[in-house]
Amino acid sequence: MNSPTLETQNQIQPRSPLSRSIDRGFVWLTLLFALGVAGVLIWMVIEVAIQAIPAMKQFGAGFLVSTVWDPNTDKYGVLPQIYGTIVTSAIALILAVPVGIGVAVFLSENYIAPQIRLIIVFLVELLAAIPSVVYGFWGVIVLIPILLVFQQWLHQILGWLPIFSTQPSGPGLVPAGVVLAIMVLPTITVISRDALIALPSELRQAAVGLGATRWETILKVLLPAAFSGIIGGVMLALGRAIGETMAVTLVIGNANRIGASILAPGNTIPSLLASEFPEASALQKAALLYAALILFGITLIVNILAQLLVRRVQRI
Repeated sequence: MNSPTLETQNQIQPRSPLSRSIDRGFVWLTLLFALGVAGVLIWMVIEVAIQAIPAMKQFGAGFLVSTVWDPNTDKYGVLPQIYGTIVTSAIALILAVPVGIGVAVFLSENYIAPQIRLIIVFLVELLAAIPSVVYGFWGVIVLIPILLVFQQWLHQILGWLPIFSTQPSGPGLVPAGVVLAIMVLPTITVISRDALIALPSELRQAAVGLGATRWETILKVLLPAAFSGIIGGVMLALGRAIGETMAVTLVIGNANRIGASILAPGNTIPSLLASEFPEASALQKAALLYAALILFGITLIVNILAQLLVRRVQRI
């Protein structure tokens, strides 16, 4: 009989106790890291909730529907800030999603030379590395004067509509939404591009073989196939838009009121926290932490909806 080869001997040789112990230790270490991340999140929520208890006792659920935020009389309500957070995030997605998906399609297809495509990808990703305060100062110096002319034109032409009924004065919900759109654009573009690139080449070849044009292939084959990844990118961008602080604080006007017009100044929960927390009194600080807890809840709901939507699309 032929003797077993060295490779066969190595395959049938039992693992040493030290090797098995190292593997088990690695598994437990990674589990500890995962539990540590979850623990830090839970710890943060508990600490914020404990600090917010005085405001929760004082205002209860009415805090969510009250429109008054007056530190002089210690009356607080967060409905205008919730409204501003939702409206600015919606404006950002309305502007950023079509542009981001379009750029992702352009970068995933062979429209230009690979060297130029790499440069564009690098520049798009570089947008995500710019500090938010820089976006805010750029919005104040450059964006607001430009948008003011456009907003005045909208008010003159469509001022009979409630959404454009306010005379624009500069800072407001629209500049905040545009700044957020620019900030979340890299997230949508990069994740959508990765989802399109990850598609098997057979999809493109099969569509072309059936007589589809390039645009028919993109719109009817590639985008539906990559839809779950694109939705994931959009939801991540929405999460960043909801939680953005400094850039929005500088351009939104910080007006604690609610109205139908998007041309008026407004406020968001992160902007409220950034502008008032350093000088807040006892009850005001508790109210701010109550608002932060609500922001936690909004972010959690967005992430849960994102996971459910992605899983539903993947099953389809």
